[in-house]
Amino acid sequence: MRVVVTRPRHRAAELAARIEKLGHEVVVCPLIDIQPVGPPELDVSGYDWVIVTSANGAQELARRMQGRPRRFAAIGPGTATALREHELEPDLVPAVSSQEGLLAELPRPAGRTLFAGAERARRLLVHELEADFVALYRTRELTPPGFPDADLVLLASASAARAFGRVGRSTPAVSIGPETTRAARRAGVEVVAEADPYSVAGLVAAVERVAAAAPESA
Repeated sequence: MRVVVTRPRHRAAELAARIEKLGHEVVVCPLIDIQPVGPPELDVSGYDWVIVTSANGAQELARRMQGRPRRFAAIGPGTATALREHELEPDLVPAVSSQEGLLAELPRPAGRTLFAGAERARRLLVHELEADFVALYRTRELTPPGFPDADLVLLASASAARAFGRVGRSTPAVSIGPETTRAARRAGVEVVAEADPYSVAGLVAAVERVAAAAPESA
């Protein structure tokens, strides 16, 4: 199969390598771009929890962070890895990589909490925990001048799903999780599989399932 990875180039290498290892051809065609926003420095010393929901958020937090909170929470293994790359060890990584999954495992009362993430991130955690929120980056949706022909496209965010919907191709998609699936279907994209778990590993496993179910070429 020919598979399109739509992550930004600086985040695409691991996923592309794992798909190539399965024997598929991979084309990287970013549908989103990441732009830093927010304060140049961020004092987190007074917080009981700092919650991060993406690798981009983890990298921006580590770059600007002043002081230390009591605990860190990462939404999933990819975010946890990004924190550890900066010697920030997460105290909580939920079994289900979603805001709902994190809420289900976060001890209550959580105390003073900061959610550091994307400018347009869902505010479920903010509302449920009465948390402070700081935007550390903005996701810009891209429209490439020419989208490659492929058998499958991988969508790792709702932003990428919306951007792919505007491309106007009928290529079936694999989604990283429910929020991305909903955004893709609202944009008219056919989602043929969803990652389980909601991570790079889950995306790779979903591609394996799709490939196994595909009819053999003559």
